[in-house]
Amino acid sequence: MKAVSRLMSIFIALLFASSANAQSAASPNAAQAGATVKTGSNSSPDTSTSAPPISEDQIPIGTKITTQNWQAYKSFMPEGMIALFEGRYSWKMPNDVQMEVGPAIVRPLPKNYMEATEKYSSQLSLVELPSGGVNLQGYKGGAPFPDPEEPHRGWKVLADVWYRYIPHLIVDSYGTTCTQNSMGSVNCSSDIFVARQLSFNTDPGIPTTIPGAEGKFYAEWFMTVEPENERYNASVVISYTDLSKPQDIYAFIPSLRRAQAVSSSARCSSFSGTDFTPDEYRYGFNANLTQMNVDFIGEKKVLALVDANFPSGAFPDGYIMPLGWPQPTWGKWQVRDAYVISASKVPSEAAGYCYGKRVMYVDKASSATLWLDLYDKDMKYWKFGGFVLKTLDVPGVGPVTSSGAAVELMYDMQNNHASYFSDPGLNRPFYVNEQAPNEYNDVTRFTTSSGLNEIMR
Repeated sequence: MKAVSRLMSIFIALLFASSANAQSAASPNAAQAGATVKTGSNSSPDTSTSAPPISEDQIPIGTKITTQNWQAYKSFMPEGMIALFEGRYSWKMPNDVQMEVGPAIVRPLPKNYMEATEKYSSQLSLVELPSGGVNLQGYKGGAPFPDPEEPHRGWKVLADVWYRYIPHLIVDSYGTTCTQNSMGSVNCSSDIFVARQLSFNTDPGIPTTIPGAEGKFYAEWFMTVEPENERYNASVVISYTDLSKPQDIYAFIPSLRRAQAVSSSARCSSFSGTDFTPDEYRYGFNANLTQMNVDFIGEKKVLALVDANFPSGAFPDGYIMPLGWPQPTWGKWQVRDAYVISASKVPSEAAGYCYGKRVMYVDKASSATLWLDLYDKDMKYWKFGGFVLKTLDVPGVGPVTSSGAAVELMYDMQNNHASYFSDPGLNRPFYVNEQAPNEYNDVTRFTTSSGLNEIMR
């Protein structure tokens, strides 16, 4: 999520020649969370690396997937993970990789969010646009399509991704971004990130619309803290309740000591040497919904690392190198029920766009993106993205899988480059809602262009 702010501000800072949480709470167990635990076809642990028998829809609990037995489980993998195991690109699974399978813990969505879903979802309507895209009318909160069906089933899944439950306020006190090139060289930076939902809120005690923010849906604020030569580079990105309205982006330029507007139309630029473009931000999808043509591919059981415990040290501590893959200490992998969709630009918006399609694996329980397979404009396989989720206990809400705390992995298969975002990093505090220190309750400072001008004052 923070990536659009982080990378845009760094890019703008360079353009204008400026100088250059994790909350320590173990993932709640199923009984505490009121969650459904899917135990699979065999609850007895298998400590061998051979392939125990599997059914069409489950992997036995305790199975350890390795480079020796992975083919028995490839039907549970996205295309990019299969490519890593096959070794068909420069990025390959290390020989010592081990992915242990645990039970799938499916937590209910927050009570207020589900009440909004039940109240408003039946009032929605889709509008087919002359461009070939689709718009949504009547959204007021919750999941717009709790049981997406045709017509436009794929687009409805993507709308659920956009409006999925996320805590009203997220503060990452020390997020990290690291990149790795083809020679194995690693470069890292760190930042503060603040995200706030401004409309359609369902968290207890939070106004549905934040006073003074009418017409705005979401704001993401970012400021670099390290390295020193990039310190104070900052930006705010504002998304609107009108889905067709482009985002507003403002960047604070330290050398000028003021904020400037930035065009949001360039969606293919990769900033600051990372492998993400603006359309991958906000945890896998940040594009204009009204410009997307979305095909529903199907439903799939897919492996994902949910309820993860992130490493406390600096990258690459806790990662299996040279790939930068999660070590077993992060937790057990789950077989998740997912929708698989393929999104591309409508023809009128496709000229000059970098991607031919993005295949998204969307968790049915939370509408969070689990995996991305990205293809270039010639439909050649290009990038593989993974989203490792950390469950947090949101005050007044309970344990939430799509909490904002995540590690994002992106592998460029064509250029042998990789990026790793960690929210949070180095075991630093990660706050949600009223956990956040009082200074982050200043809505003007963290959601407007004028608020950026308070930096360095």
